[in-house]
Amino acid sequence: MGDELTINGKSFSYGGQAVIEGVLMRGAHTAAVACRNPKGQIVIHETPLNQQLYRGWIIKTPFLRGLVLLWDAMGLGTRALMWAADIALDEEGEDTPSFDGALGWGTITLSLLMAVGLFFMIPLFTSRGIEAGLSLVLANMSEASFLRHFLTNLLEGLVRLFMVVGYIWLIGRIPDVKRLFGYHGAEHKTINAYEAGAELTPEVVQTFPIEHPRCGTAFLLNVVVVSVLVFALVGDPGWIWLILSRIVLIPVVAGIAYEWLRWSAKHMHNPIVSILIKPNLALQHLTTNEPDLGMIETAIVSFKRVLLAESIITEADASIPEARPEYASPTFATQSAK
Repeated sequence: MGDELTINGKSFSYGGQAVIEGVLMRGAHTAAVACRNPKGQIVIHETPLNQQLYRGWIIKTPFLRGLVLLWDAMGLGTRALMWAADIALDEEGEDTPSFDGALGWGTITLSLLMAVGLFFMIPLFTSRGIEAGLSLVLANMSEASFLRHFLTNLLEGLVRLFMVVGYIWLIGRIPDVKRLFGYHGAEHKTINAYEAGAELTPEVVQTFPIEHPRCGTAFLLNVVVVSVLVFALVGDPGWIWLILSRIVLIPVVAGIAYEWLRWSAKHMHNPIVSILIKPNLALQHLTTNEPDLGMIETAIVSFKRVLLAESIITEADASIPEARPEYASPTFATQSAK
């Protein structure tokens, strides 16, 4: 998730994501990830961002910037997840994988291949199978080929949406994932509080909304909607080209979805836009849970380290609080003790 923030008259995108027992926050120059180990201590890791990427011509180029920033965010987030997992399992030390190691990129590539197969190929085959079963009804639309293709792609989009929502709902039943979604909620609340100019304390941040218009969950819904429109233009060129189109056009769909997400977030107070983004905000309840004060405290620490890097606050303001064992994950604490 990200938004626009102005520092010294310049705007940049910042955002964050939940990691295992912690939160990653990203600023203009630095990303910081904070997570709790089984002792209840908050551990911090900071890494510089690619300034050419976030300050260069790419960030000013519509559609292209979405693809590049999303890829960079995936890489940063995956590596942060791997680092946080080691801390949460109390495996700090020389054997801890590098935060910027190549293993993260391999994980991303494998994850993308699985995502394409699961959320693009299966809906494609399913919708075409249903279309074949309804061929007698759809035959009457032979002269209105675009309408037929649109309805078929709409069906494909509905299958894709069902699979995405179902997948998120299922993994959300897992206890550790529930805690991850709690940290996701803490990340949203922290940024919402900061945007409102509120004091960044757990008790104050707790009162803020759990939704945010730039959440990655909203991006997923945008991808589903945009894919219906883009894939409808492909028509029915045959199975080989149909399958290739679902792969080749993914960057196009993602670029358009990102621009809509960016634009709608800037105009969310417009009455019409506020109505259009309601499904996005509603879907976020699948990937966010109400956080406890310990989760919020961790998100605040991560965000303050970013603010410190931007010289917005002092070292004293960004200090790490004392260890709170009661805020450590019972699951990871139990695993670590074995």
